[in-house]
Amino acid sequence: MTARLWNRKTRAALLILPLALFIGIFFVWPLGIMVKQSVLDDAVLHLLPRTTEAIAGWDRTAPPTEAMQAALIADLRAADDEKAVGDMVRRLNSAQSGYRTLMTKTLSAVAKPETGPLLTDVDKRWAQPAFWIAIADALEPMTDRYLLAAVDLERNKAGEIAGLPDGASANRTIFIRTFWIAAVVTFFCVLIGYPYALLTAASTGITRTILLTAVLLPLWTSLLVRTAAWFILLQEQGLINGFLLSMGAISSPLPLIFNRTGVVIAMTHVLLPLMVLPIYSVLLTIPTNLMPAATSLGAHPLRAFLHVLLPLSLRGVISGALLVFMTAVGYYITPALVGGAGDQMISSVIAFYSTQTANWSMASALGIVLLVITLILYVVYVQLSGRTSVNGRM
Repeated sequence: MTARLWNRKTRAALLILPLALFIGIFFVWPLGIMVKQSVLDDAVLHLLPRTTEAIAGWDRTAPPTEAMQAALIADLRAADDEKAVGDMVRRLNSAQSGYRTLMTKTLSAVAKPETGPLLTDVDKRWAQPAFWIAIADALEPMTDRYLLAAVDLERNKAGEIAGLPDGASANRTIFIRTFWIAAVVTFFCVLIGYPYALLTAASTGITRTILLTAVLLPLWTSLLVRTAAWFILLQEQGLINGFLLSMGAISSPLPLIFNRTGVVIAMTHVLLPLMVLPIYSVLLTIPTNLMPAATSLGAHPLRAFLHVLLPLSLRGVISGALLVFMTAVGYYITPALVGGAGDQMISSVIAFYSTQTANWSMASALGIVLLVITLILYVVYVQLSGRTSVNGRM
């Protein structure tokens, strides 16, 4: 009996093994790399070992010592990995403005054997403690610098968390914009999706098939193709403005593209199936005789809907709203093609840091913040859906 039970457990484990490997390789492992990258700060440490030792006793206020300058020259001469040097320069320049030009000049100078042991002979800026403080701050292998910068915070000279100066970063503003656009899109998806799902659930035969096909067809079409279609429809000479002009409804083309209106319209259309299908699936489980029973007892159809059908279908609405909102938060292609400069969402900032500036730490930190907010929203969803289920049973 024990061997038979063991065999069953073994077979069950083998059945879920492919799924566990898939989740581990394509979700857990990349997530771990992203978390590590967001707090890892070794771009300077592994290239400047001699400088790390020489700068250990420096008080951060006095001019740099000759030993510190000689150690940095030796480290720069020993650095032969151009990519690693570029990462180091990029890291230091993000902490202290002017480091890129200073380091470019210094690297050219130290490559010459006749360069002396003092960096101040190469450039007078090496006498300023600020440039050495940037090196000292970058010698810790782990940092919260990027996570704080992702929400427009930093550590001041006293080590306390403080806000970045005005104009230094707009991540917090872009996060707020992202959530606002996602909330507006979710609202319009509920406004359009609930009646559509209700109509689909109430229909039968070929009518229901047509309505479901109209919802599923966009899911079978590439997101880029759907967004490009809206790009054509919404432009000044597009079909929508052309139709309204021909009907005499407007005297000049409406600004429907490269603004917030176009982004909301396109994202609502793209994400509408994610709202309709959960609501539709819940409506199918509700007995069809509840509404006639309520009206037969004297309830007005609107009152019967508000007190009977809506509470029972609220779980589908919450599920659809969560799907739409969480998907909209991470949208990139649609705002990039249809929106303007003031309509870009946080995914555009992540793409900027990862592809244009190669600042993977900052991109990872923004991704972590987005993930944490998504998890919080999921916890809220679980709580709301649990209460809805309890109320529905009562």
